[in-house]
Amino acid sequence: MFKQFEMELAGRTLRADIGRVAAQANGAVLLHYGDTVVLSTATASEKPREGIDFFPLSVEYEEKMYAVGKIPGGFNKREGKASENAILTSRVIDRPMRPLFPKDYRNDVTLNNMVMSVDPDCSPELTAMLGSAIATAISDIPFDGPTSTTQVGLIDGEFVFNPNAAQRAVSDMQLTVASTREKVIMIEAGANEVPEAKMIEAIFAAHEVNQEVIKFIDTIVADCGKEKHAYTSCAVPEELFAAMKEIVTPEEMEVAVFTDEKQVREENIRVITAKLEEAFADNEEWLAVLGEAIYQYEKKTVRKMILVDHKRPDGRAIDQIRPLAAETDIIPRVHGSAMFTRGQTQICTVTTLGPLSEAQKLDGLDEAEVSKRYMHHYNFPAYSVGETKPSRGPGRREIGHGALAERALVPVLPTEEEFPYAIRTVSETFESNGSTSQASVCASSMSLMAAGVPIKSAVAGISAGLVTGDTDDEYLVLTDIQGLEDFFGDMDFKVAGTHKGITAIQMDIKIHGLTRAIIEEAIACTKKARTYILDEVMSKAIAEPRPEVGQYAPKIQSMQIDPAKIGDVVGQRGKTINAIIEQTGVKIDITDDGAVSICGTDAQKMEEAMKMIATIVTDFEAGMVFEGKVISIKEFGAFIEFAPGKEGMVHISKISKERIKQVEDVLTLGDKVKVVCLGKDKMGRISFSMKDVVEE
Repeated sequence: MFKQFEMELAGRTLRADIGRVAAQANGAVLLHYGDTVVLSTATASEKPREGIDFFPLSVEYEEKMYAVGKIPGGFNKREGKASENAILTSRVIDRPMRPLFPKDYRNDVTLNNMVMSVDPDCSPELTAMLGSAIATAISDIPFDGPTSTTQVGLIDGEFVFNPNAAQRAVSDMQLTVASTREKVIMIEAGANEVPEAKMIEAIFAAHEVNQEVIKFIDTIVADCGKEKHAYTSCAVPEELFAAMKEIVTPEEMEVAVFTDEKQVREENIRVITAKLEEAFADNEEWLAVLGEAIYQYEKKTVRKMILVDHKRPDGRAIDQIRPLAAETDIIPRVHGSAMFTRGQTQICTVTTLGPLSEAQKLDGLDEAEVSKRYMHHYNFPAYSVGETKPSRGPGRREIGHGALAERALVPVLPTEEEFPYAIRTVSETFESNGSTSQASVCASSMSLMAAGVPIKSAVAGISAGLVTGDTDDEYLVLTDIQGLEDFFGDMDFKVAGTHKGITAIQMDIKIHGLTRAIIEEAIACTKKARTYILDEVMSKAIAEPRPEVGQYAPKIQSMQIDPAKIGDVVGQRGKTINAIIEQTGVKIDITDDGAVSICGTDAQKMEEAMKMIATIVTDFEAGMVFEGKVISIKEFGAFIEFAPGKEGMVHISKISKERIKQVEDVLTLGDKVKVVCLGKDKMGRISFSMKDVVEE
């Protein structure tokens, strides 16, 4: 017999089936939210993985196409590699869960979420987040949960919790908040320039909803929860720390890490490591964990310097941004380029424009989202951190950073009607030492303006960090964290936005949640930094979008035709439209509502294509003058093609004002002639006259 637990959540039923399926996993729940069904499981290995100094957590989110009644596309009719949405969802599930596992736990843990049915009104991503929290909480895996997650929309100034498909389509905000019993542990947001105060209000409104769900999960755990198993701790022995401090004093470690040059600091740590390896050469047990011990020693030193001494490793003030630089047009012949530098973090973004037909097609579980015209791609090569590693394509981190920058910039993009282009920005990381994702927001915003994309306003991004003490009141929020402060700190709070408000948030933390005071301070300090970057750095490089697209970018002209005439323009099996493309060298896109986009680099050829299309869709009336080509000669007259797929006939009597015996006396194949329309003959063909054309 299995057990069922139910609660009402945002007007829909959330039902957890426990013990119904996957009984051999450490924890499993078949979670129903409306008609959305996700199987979430949590499993752990029996023994710790040897030779590692991190917690090996793996999170999977599997999209099954049967969940929306589809057969996968392509030749192979199986689900292939994870989609970008699946990867991003895995990351968003991981972030609130990871901090709640023991820091010294080295057993492999896998959280698997399989989407089996999708109700458009009940987010499968949200259901998977709740499912992972329940499966882990009821399992015997050590876990300081539960957590809960709520999505928030903003419609006409009012909050909507876990919005349905129709609400998501018109919402000014897509906010996801995860909480523990006391604190907020994860924030992810995209927004249409939502003011900071409204965003804070939304975060804590979601936090309140989360408390109700946590009470629900508590009842499940109380009824079905397993006792947490014991595990082998991989903590570093205190005796080792004491011995290390005898050889390398805290003062020496401070000197080693107190530099803004990453390479210098790494060399200092290498010297310290060699010194300690020599000292402990006879102690194999200590040598096995020495790397982790040095990391911990370095971490404690940096945290003490920041929290107690208010000293940052590079000597900056707590709210000081690293040296900034911005420039545009550094790459010739591309459609737009810009580079943004912040300390040892440097991003170059290149913008490419194309016709709307080049928008990315999406084949996923969200049937409302079938394509996207703006794509942001982020690359992180090994040389940017001074390492050697072959490129294997984008990993989860690259996809995540690209999606964050994309989310930050979408709210300021012009509509397709205002700017009928597909847009791709690629952020190349030249150098990295903290917060490359937010540097790519700044570089991309300038690159779009340099390319002539009429964005509503510039967007800047910055990251805040955190170092906490033993109590909630003992903390320090840092503006613009570098790599070391990210590694050893407690938070990476990324906020992007305009002067008007926030467009994107992503919060990663390593502790068990944040208080309201910390969140408010982090948002306030990022707003101050963002305003400075916009006003003092970015606007001086490029203040507004260029009035036109660049020399090398394709030009697009638009026209509207009667939807009933689309078939005439396309022609049988595409014959007519392909003839236009062949003659002019342009690209043509036609939507179902009759909107025609003509894309090319030669303005004259584009004008020619527009004229052809206009001619094809014209309702022919007597008196209209056309220019055409002789394509066929008969005894009784000549056929004139005046547009691809469109032809009419000039009777022999209408060719010349003088009487002629045969057509060939005046016309030959390929001649270009002017004709005037006489209407249609008895057979419905268009009749032309050459002799009646009025000379200009």
